[in-house]
Amino acid sequence: MEPAHLITFNLTLLAALMSPGPAMMYAMRASIAGGFRAGFATGVGLGLMAACWTALALLGLGGFFALVPWAYGVLKLGGALYLIWIAYGIWRDARSPVEMSLPSRQRAFVGGVLVNLANPKSVLFASAVLLVIFPGNLAPAQKALIVANHFAVECVVYGAFAAALSSPPVRAAYLRAKPGFDRIAAAVLGALGLRLLFDRT
Repeated sequence: MEPAHLITFNLTLLAALMSPGPAMMYAMRASIAGGFRAGFATGVGLGLMAACWTALALLGLGGFFALVPWAYGVLKLGGALYLIWIAYGIWRDARSPVEMSLPSRQRAFVGGVLVNLANPKSVLFASAVLLVIFPGNLAPAQKALIVANHFAVECVVYGAFAAALSSPPVRAAYLRAKPGFDRIAAAVLGALGLRLLFDRT
């Protein structure tokens, strides 16, 4: 494995992180509503689970899903229902004072883990990316480096994201527009959950 492989992987990862999805929407709301600590804790949870999906892809879980499609179906169903449940909760609490909905750092971390756990398609994405970018027959130490690198990149990106979105002007704007913003967030997360639920792939 050469440094160029990791650079290519990181560029691909950054592009994926910047694309709209349940992780990005969840991290955005946590950072604006809960401040930097809640946003960063959420990002660490998201990054940890994403790195775990990469580790499982390196261990061949994508191939296991291909051989045992019902296992993938069960994970996908559970993930879709969880995203829809999150969307319902955000929509229900859209008009609640923000102080009533602030998560602790522990809850924010667990929420981040569960949001990325709710998307088993991540392991299929990771499997495809790893197959294209990295050479075969990676040593265990190289696989560990890839996983640690993935986790570090996610933490840096979500940390920067949390710092930007938890600034006083952004937070003040969120408080003024909380009902509308939360309902948009809920609609996006709900739509992503429904898409995952009815996706045939």
